Amino acid sequence: MAKTNNNETKKGMGLHARRILAYIVLIIISFFCLFWFYVMFINATRSKGELKAGFTAVPSHFLLTNWNNLVHGTLPIWSGMINSLIISGCAAVLCTYFSTMTAYAIHAYEFKLKKYIYPFILMIMMIPTQVTALGFIKLVNGMNLMDSFIPLIVPSIASPVVFFYMKQYMESALPMSLIEAARIDGAGEFYTFNRIVMPLMKPAIAVQAIFTFVSNWNNYFTPALILHDDKKKTLPILIAQLRAADWLKFDMGQVYVMITFSILPVIVVYLILSKHIVQGIALGSVKG
Repeated sequence: MAKTNNNETKKGMGLHARRILAYIVLIIISFFCLFWFYVMFINATRSKGELKAGFTAVPSHFLLTNWNNLVHGTLPIWSGMINSLIISGCAAVLCTYFSTMTAYAIHAYEFKLKKYIYPFILMIMMIPTQVTALGFIKLVNGMNLMDSFIPLIVPSIASPVVFFYMKQYMESALPMSLIEAARIDGAGEFYTFNRIVMPLMKPAIAVQAIFTFVSNWNNYFTPALILHDDKKKTLPILIAQLRAADWLKFDMGQVYVMITFSILPVIVVYLILSKHIVQGIALGSVKG
C-alpha cells in the first residue's frame, strides 16, 4: 500500500514538473514573439539619428514627429489603409463562406468522382502563387482589370487551404444525423447550410477569417503586380516604396511608424475573434 502511494506521489511530482517546464517554455517563446513588437514600437518613437546610433530599450519622444512626417509626406497612407481593409475584409468573408460551402458539399453529399475531387483540391494547395502569376497577369490584363480590386478579391473564393481545414473541422463537429434531421423536417439545403451548419462552424470560421484577413493584409506580391495607381495601392506596397526611397530622403523612423500603423487592424480583428481561436484550432486538428 505504501509502495503504491509512493508511486502515485512520484507520478504526481513528475506531472507537476512537466507542467512547470511547459509553462517555462511557453513563457520563453511568448517573450521572443512579443519582443520584436516591442523593438518595433521603440524604434517608432526614435529619430533617424537615434536609430543610426543603435538600439536602446528606452522609448524616445519622436513618435508624433515621425507620424506627422509620414502623414504629410507624399504617400497616401489613409487610402492605403482603406484599400487594404476593403481587399482583406472582402476576401476573408468570401473565402470563409464559399470554402465552408465547398467543404459542406464534399462532407454531406454523395456523388460520382467525389473521392477524386477531394485529393484534386488538395493538390492545388501545392502550387505556388509565383508559378501561376504570369498567366494570371495576362488574364487580368486581357479583361481590363488592372488597377482594380476585383482580381485580388474574387480569386480568394477558391482557397484549398481553408477548404481542407473546414473539411477536417466538419468531420469532428458536424454529425450527419443533424443534417438528415433537418432534411426530414423539410429544411432546404441553403437553409440548412446558412442556419444550422454555419452557426456550428463559428469557431472554425473565426480562425480562418483571421488567417485569411492577415494573409491578404500582408500580401505584397500579387497587389504589386495588379495595382499601379498610388490611390489604389495597399499598405505593404506603400511600405516597400517608403523603404526604397532615396537614401538622403530615407527615414527609418517613418518606416517603423508605418509598420506599427499597419498592424493595428490585424490586432483589432484578432481581439474580436480570439475567443473562438482555441476551440476552432483544437477541433479542426481532431478527426473523428
